[in-house]
Amino acid sequence: MYDKVAGDRPQYTKPKDQKDADHVGQSQKSPSDSQRETVDDPVPIKQQSIKIPQLKTASEVKGGYGLPKVAPTTTTTKAAADAQKTDADAHTVPAIVLPDRVANNGKTGQDAPIKIWSPPKKLQDDADSESAVLHWKKPKEWFPVDKKSLIPLPTGSPKPIPSVQFKFKEETVAAKKTRETRLAKVKAEAQLAWSGYKQFAWTHDELTPVTKSAKDPFCGWAATLVDSLDTLYIMGLKDEFDDAVKAVKEIDFTTTVKNDIPIFETIIRYLGGLVGAYDVTGGPEGKYGVLLDKALELADVLMSVFDTPNRMPILYYNWQPDANVSPKRAGTSVSVAEIGSMGMEFTRLAQITGEDKFYDAIARITDALEELQNREGATALPGIFPQQLDASGCNRSAAAVALLAKSKAAQLQIEDADDLSDEPQGYVGSGNRSKAKSAGAKDLEFEVKPGSRAGEPGSGQFNSLEEGGSAAEGRADDATGTGSEVQKRDVWSSDNSPLGADGLPADWKCVPQGLTSGSYGYDSYSMGGSQDSAYEYFPKQFALLGGLEPKYRTMHEKTVAAVKKYLLFRPMAENDPDILFSAKATSSDNTDQNLNYEFEITHLSCFLGGMFGLGGKLFDSPEDVEIGKKLADGCVWAYESMPTGIMPEFGMAIPCAKADDCHWNKTSWYETLDPQVEWRKTQLEEYHVKKAEWKKEVERLKDQEKRRLAVEDAARREKTEKVSNKREGEKGEDSTPAAENKPVSDPNIPEDPNKIVKDSEQHHHTRRALSEEDDDSKKVEAKVKKLESELDLNADSGYKDRGISSIDDQKPISEVVYPTEPTKPLSHEEYVAQRLKNERIYPGFASLNDRRYILR
Repeated sequence: MYDKVAGDRPQYTKPKDQKDADHVGQSQKSPSDSQRETVDDPVPIKQQSIKIPQLKTASEVKGGYGLPKVAPTTTTTKAAADAQKTDADAHTVPAIVLPDRVANNGKTGQDAPIKIWSPPKKLQDDADSESAVLHWKKPKEWFPVDKKSLIPLPTGSPKPIPSVQFKFKEETVAAKKTRETRLAKVKAEAQLAWSGYKQFAWTHDELTPVTKSAKDPFCGWAATLVDSLDTLYIMGLKDEFDDAVKAVKEIDFTTTVKNDIPIFETIIRYLGGLVGAYDVTGGPEGKYGVLLDKALELADVLMSVFDTPNRMPILYYNWQPDANVSPKRAGTSVSVAEIGSMGMEFTRLAQITGEDKFYDAIARITDALEELQNREGATALPGIFPQQLDASGCNRSAAAVALLAKSKAAQLQIEDADDLSDEPQGYVGSGNRSKAKSAGAKDLEFEVKPGSRAGEPGSGQFNSLEEGGSAAEGRADDATGTGSEVQKRDVWSSDNSPLGADGLPADWKCVPQGLTSGSYGYDSYSMGGSQDSAYEYFPKQFALLGGLEPKYRTMHEKTVAAVKKYLLFRPMAENDPDILFSAKATSSDNTDQNLNYEFEITHLSCFLGGMFGLGGKLFDSPEDVEIGKKLADGCVWAYESMPTGIMPEFGMAIPCAKADDCHWNKTSWYETLDPQVEWRKTQLEEYHVKKAEWKKEVERLKDQEKRRLAVEDAARREKTEKVSNKREGEKGEDSTPAAENKPVSDPNIPEDPNKIVKDSEQHHHTRRALSEEDDDSKKVEAKVKKLESELDLNADSGYKDRGISSIDDQKPISEVVYPTEPTKPLSHEEYVAQRLKNERIYPGFASLNDRRYILR
């Protein structure tokens, strides 16, 4: 992060040396300079206006919108070519030269027979039975918008918008050959992927290539097929495209095997896929009108999710007819990305059809987001939204306070009554609670009497929104926003439920509010998952509407200003690359004073470079364009850093304290990988002390045992000598003890320590044998004990408190219990080396939390 005190900010200047693009994803030696294409240095680009499709005016016929009458072709007129050549002469850029790769050894799989997937017979029979299929039916609209109140599409001539495309020089013959070769390889890979989908997962959402089977994580409406339509057409895969269009015609958007329709995924994959394909194939002048027909069929279903009191959408829609009989609210914990990423698809559908209802649906969301962005104190980072939002439109805190006040007032009224019969009908007073219980009445502060009218005593309905919330406030605020709690309540499904004049449940209304934080205690702010595309749509919506709706520019500029102030950071990495990433900040007090940062590297935030670049071009901000380049280069660096050439889904980086003075420091990297450096040093110091004590104790025990053996050996020799002399005396012979059997007056340690164990065991056996054989052994044993006492062999040496046993004089050395050697802890360097080896963390990364690649 930037140093707030010092006011450091990154200086976005072009690096003097750039890494050769041929190194991307490769570890082998780069080609020689002679093998590379030479590219001239770029020159400054002037902002130029471009022609935007003419949007309809109030007097024009709906549905036109200046769409191209025919599909675009690759034919270039001589005048256009001359204009391009002139622009190319004035503007040059460094070419990005990517290494050529051929996946699967160049095999495209086109020669393989295509086997069209078909469901098992039982499933097919069920599908053929119309009675077995449940279809969506348009439900009653609880909160309709009057046609006069619809927010219309902006009208008028589009504003001048700068060009966002770069002007390249005239293409050389060699460059053209290289480009066309690469295009052919990309096309071959697309054909290979498509053939696999068609063979094993046709009309299903996704292919699982390893098991060669299909899965339907969305709604089973052929997500891969619909989302690939425009790509197939642009690549010139005409046959594949026509096959896909025929399959699209058979999709039934009024039924699905899923109980809930995920609205965000459905809009971006299905509705966006259909509208996009309709546009690129010529729109109303093309021959693929079925694509618009299916888009409208789907849109009709999706419009039901906006039928809420504040028109905020339900994000998981229980579409089945039985579930569409009650009013619903949006969820109390929805992600910014889900609620804010519907604009492009519905706006374009409104432009194509001239139906303002589609634009109205998302314009109200935009207005709510704008109000949240401008509301003082609404977010900890002004300009950026909290990750989770409460879109229910109900102020739960205010409703709870008001409800408590009403309850207390009712309670006082009840307690003033003399007996139960004098109380308001439907109420049970606490003063007569025992009577009520004995009569079978419910133990409630108050209850709704079936059949009561709104506003009457016992109805539970307050007379106005200002007076307070209702007992049912927040009943539909489950996490998914489906209103499942609403549907479970008998009061809204029973014929006896109290209804207001508007036909809504009597306890439906609540204290209204706009969008607000949906988290409890902590709010997260980032450009990653659950937030990303909401911000991405701002500059795109501005361009799509021809600059006629200025709020999208304002919202974008506030967002990028906040990102630059709070989230951008430069990572510390080898070779000091001039790159940027966007962090994640968490606030626990709804302010920016005590932010907790996660310096993340995520695939989902890689869109940010494009967003900064697009906004920088549209709104004439060269600094933002430069930031966009560095953000994009950051994701390129993340790819290059991996041995596979593919970046991980999620990882953590190490930020430089100052973005304009950032240098690789291996010591700092190690300290990040192991933040417990000082603790490990302390542990090692304690280990060395314990190891020294352990060695000293082991030596003491060994020395003690040797001395014991020496005493026993002396006693044995003395006894052996006496027995021998006695026997010799009985025979009347003159016995002279052998020199080696002379008593030992002073104990000595045996010369060979390796024989201690064996000698110890032998001495014990000998001692027992002699004791049984001769009565004089008692005297010998007494002498041994006396010697041992003098040597203090059995005295407590002070080690019992340390868990070390004293020596038992009856045990041989093999049975002595020695203390366990202390385990050496890892040093800082050893810990880091082990972590790098086990987790395969590469320089510049602090961790690799999610190593997957899931086709971002």
